[in-house]
Amino acid sequence: MLPSGHGGPGPAPDAPFALEPGERMLRVRLEGGRVHAKQGSMVAYRGRVEFAYHGGGVGGFLRRAVTGEGQDLMKATGRGTVWFADAGHHITILTLDQDSLTINGRNLLALESSLRYKATTTSGGLGAMVAGGLFNTEISGTGGVAVLCVGSPLVLPTDEPVCVDRDAAVAWSAGVRTRVVSTFRIGNLVGRRSGELAQIEYSGRGGFVVVQCGETPVVEPAAERH
Repeated sequence: MLPSGHGGPGPAPDAPFALEPGERMLRVRLEGGRVHAKQGSMVAYRGRVEFAYHGGGVGGFLRRAVTGEGQDLMKATGRGTVWFADAGHHITILTLDQDSLTINGRNLLALESSLRYKATTTSGGLGAMVAGGLFNTEISGTGGVAVLCVGSPLVLPTDEPVCVDRDAAVAWSAGVRTRVVSTFRIGNLVGRRSGELAQIEYSGRGGFVVVQCGETPVVEPAAERH
């Protein structure tokens, strides 16, 4: 499994997920089913489509479990076509075939309802928490998932360990091991939030990690913003 345009087969012509020219907008075809997407990412739709937002209570738990970084999700159901985008970011479609993929929560744009998902953690204890890479989303099954990238993504094999800035890692394949490798002094943390204080090492034969050409800062939950 590789991202479209990086040696992988890419989505089938009749797949529900497709990209518009320029790869900055995702087109989703609904035929009575549903799709989960980042809240606020819908830019247009045609047909009979309804939208529901995950808020507090059970919805809040789902939101937290899926994204890990407090990103809000919405559900689109019905028959028609929906277009999703986010601040002009590049979009990559990853097609799973009874496979598994881990995604940085804040890079998740949309996923088909046929896919299963759960929150996972990056090993490394306190170091991982400081790095901001503790929570991720593991997606498994068969279907398409769309991820956001700053610019066109780079796909790096993990046969030889590779270290990635925690804000630049987008997704990685099943079986890839992760750990925080940088050391730092507590004094270095005062007034700083750069991922360069701690990077994540990815390793695993036959695996890969998707890296964006820039850093997406951690998005704080609304309750923590001032």
